[in-house]
Amino acid sequence: MSVIKDTYQLFINGEYTNSRDEKFFEVYNPATGEVIARAAKATKEDVDRTVEAARMAFESGKWPRTSHTKRARILNQIAAVMRERFNELVEAEVLDTGKTVAAAQGQINQAIEDFEFYAGTIATFGGRTNPMPGQFFNYTLKEPVGVCAQIIPWNYPLMMAAWKVAPALAAGCTVILKPASHTPITAYMLADICQEAGVPPGVVNVITGSGSEIGPYLTEHAGVDKVAFTGETETGKDIMAKASGTLKRVTLELGGKSPNIVFDDCDLEGAVVGSVYGIFYNTGQSCEARSRLFIHKNIYDEFVNKFLEKTKALKVGDPFNKETHVGALISKGHQEVVDGYVKLAVEEGGKVLYGGQIPEGEEFKEGYWYLPTVIGDVTNDMRIAQEEVFGPVVVLMKFSDEKEVVERANDSIFGLGSAIWTKDHGKAHRVAKALKAGIVMINNPISAFPGTPFGGYKQSGFGRELSIETLDLYTETKSVVSYIGERPLNLFGI
Repeated sequence: MSVIKDTYQLFINGEYTNSRDEKFFEVYNPATGEVIARAAKATKEDVDRTVEAARMAFESGKWPRTSHTKRARILNQIAAVMRERFNELVEAEVLDTGKTVAAAQGQINQAIEDFEFYAGTIATFGGRTNPMPGQFFNYTLKEPVGVCAQIIPWNYPLMMAAWKVAPALAAGCTVILKPASHTPITAYMLADICQEAGVPPGVVNVITGSGSEIGPYLTEHAGVDKVAFTGETETGKDIMAKASGTLKRVTLELGGKSPNIVFDDCDLEGAVVGSVYGIFYNTGQSCEARSRLFIHKNIYDEFVNKFLEKTKALKVGDPFNKETHVGALISKGHQEVVDGYVKLAVEEGGKVLYGGQIPEGEEFKEGYWYLPTVIGDVTNDMRIAQEEVFGPVVVLMKFSDEKEVVERANDSIFGLGSAIWTKDHGKAHRVAKALKAGIVMINNPISAFPGTPFGGYKQSGFGRELSIETLDLYTETKSVVSYIGERPLNLFGI
């Protein structure tokens, strides 16, 4: 029996309920194109009642005034229930996204560890005392910011939900989770788990529906105190503009066109396999995918030959096969976008060295597939080198020296991820400092662990997730100044 339900209603104030107009939308398995479920399509009226539930749960104080230690116990219990339901969560994530089972397992594990991390962090998180002149005493308090709208992308549905829900709950906030319409299922499963673990009704709510319809309304809503969004840059700009009407706090984790720099003194084998992983993991549908590959001229030909050899060895296909490396793209529309960028690259003068098409075979006639694609003869001013493809497509470029490659790597509106491959640690850290990116990976392709700040420069957004700094984004700092002198202050001298 499938772990997926036929129908998902809205989850508001601890209960499942239909949308006001009782409309639904279909959810597809990207690997097969089959409908696997339907989910409620929320209206603005549904947003109003969800915000009201979250606001009442916050103002009642049941969650904000819950002690740090009790919140920590509940967060740990959420993680424990997720571990018990690990296989169910993995299966649902694979069916909902088309990603490989290996990728889903790693991401669900990190989602669990996120709750454990914030459980440990919140137990000691708080204000501080500050030195004051004379007979004054100052201390600060960390208080929850309030009702948080959290808008989640489709590429890492449960992991991105955990990145946002865990720190919000740890800080004492209430949450309205808006998953992507392509991938709503594990958001509902997380809401069930939170309730089972002891999170009070109204603290975690889930609404689904058109992002273009209810997203802006949720962002503008006067009852929402903070918006956290992960997604593409243009939508992030719109959210920032709409949130400005009520001066909401905003966290934006947006697009990227991350450089991957391979120096001629690198461990060649490690750089090759790490670079293959860095672009083709999660079918290239990662905001920090290292999609601009800069290779030193002295090793260019040798590196490219090995890179192509390893790319051709990747297995594309059944996401539930443990040997599969590359799963499906999220939708037919996105498949067309990716293919359109490859065709544009060829028009610009690029050369497809491998891929550039839907794989052949009966198993790929349904669903939304695309071969890992390598494009050579690219210059950094081409659109394929400047715009985010968000698919399994990498462009290759040759460089001569350190100064040149840093300038070209920074020549982008984005600044999320970056990678450096060299045995010279002095050079590695010098280049890391020079790169305009929020994340720098040295001699490894992994960008995020619980506790490591994740976020970008420039049009890749602002704010950091996954770390202790994230709790500052979900709290207000209150300064309390107390006079402790024996005689009253008479500053006017009257």
